[in-house]
Amino acid sequence: MRGINKVTLLGRLGKDPETQYLESGTPLSRFTLATNDRYKDKSGNWVDQTEWHNLVLWRGLAEIAEKYLKKGSLVYIEGKLRTRSWEDNGVKKYSTEIVADNLIMLDRKEDGEHPSGGFSNGGAAPMGANVDEPDDLPF
Repeated sequence: MRGINKVTLLGRLGKDPETQYLESGTPLSRFTLATNDRYKDKSGNWVDQTEWHNLVLWRGLAEIAEKYLKKGSLVYIEGKLRTRSWEDNGVKKYSTEIVADNLIMLDRKEDGEHPSGGFSNGGAAPMGANVDEPDDLPF
């Protein structure tokens, strides 16, 4: 039986996307995304809780992020959770990231600022398509 690894987020970018191109020419963009939750505590006071998520976008989505997204942009993201590990001076470290499959930009369009609608990984795959990452992952 296969498991399901699906993440859906709606939030704002915490910083401008950082885009790099691998030796193969494949673009990779990274940024943080803030999601907010609001609830009442035991005293009846409203509490705002912010969670920060590390996002990774490949190929066409990375190019779109580089061109149109900036700190504060409102986006809807669908993707998968990925945890990677490495050693730093003998200490094992971990990072959990969301690898995006779909992106919808939700900011208001201002004079051609960005195209409207959603985008799938690779820029050409249909929305919801299962698009695997390239073989030349840097980790």
